[in-house]
Amino acid sequence: MRSELFAEANQEIQSAERWTKQSSKMLRVNVSNGGDVIAAKGAMVAFQGQIEFQHEGSGSAAKFLKKMVTGEGAPLMRMRGQGEVFLARDAQNIFTVLLEDEGLTVNGSSLLAFDQQLQWDIRMLRSGGGMMAGGLFNLEIGGRGTVALSCDGQPLLLDCSRQPTYVDPNAAVCWSANLQPQIQNSMNLRSMLRGGTGEAFQLAFHGPGFVVVQPSEGRPQASGQNGGGGGGIGGLFE
Repeated sequence: MRSELFAEANQEIQSAERWTKQSSKMLRVNVSNGGDVIAAKGAMVAFQGQIEFQHEGSGSAAKFLKKMVTGEGAPLMRMRGQGEVFLARDAQNIFTVLLEDEGLTVNGSSLLAFDQQLQWDIRMLRSGGGMMAGGLFNLEIGGRGTVALSCDGQPLLLDCSRQPTYVDPNAAVCWSANLQPQIQNSMNLRSMLRGGTGEAFQLAFHGPGFVVVQPSEGRPQASGQNGGGGGGIGGLFE
């Protein structure tokens, strides 16, 4: 049998490493090497070997209450066993971040997977006046281990230390955990009367650190389908 399908570029990349990119849009995780992996439900596209997939609960009463408050869907799953799991999301670009006793805040709809030993918690974004910004939640991950993220297009890294940086909430992929963005409302009465601009809210960043931005404001999800899409920050909490 002959086909361009059998080209070397389309074949599995063999490696003993725990995290191996098969292409810019697919990631292989060696679950046998390093223990369990926590991933977004629905991120698995294939696996080899003996792998078990289990629902991943909140792990504590505090996290459970936070999940209840968010009202978001698309929960996490735990992958364990002997073998490899292939992860992807809507043919989006994938990149990994190695944390070395550091922290990273992630837009829930961009989270793909992370090592089980990493600590995680749900964080709530706040408006400039200190009030809760309804529905805008994210995941803070810290410790030593790897985090895998998806990005709808080529990611852009912005330095927030030089000047204030403003990002559409749906375009923010992740940012330094030490940054505490606030919700800024740029809408005014005159703009509202003229039909608005479609850019009413932004995340305001300023300080030593970075924010990763994707060239997309999220993909719309079909009615009744779980996921991040254009529904704002969140998407991974029960």
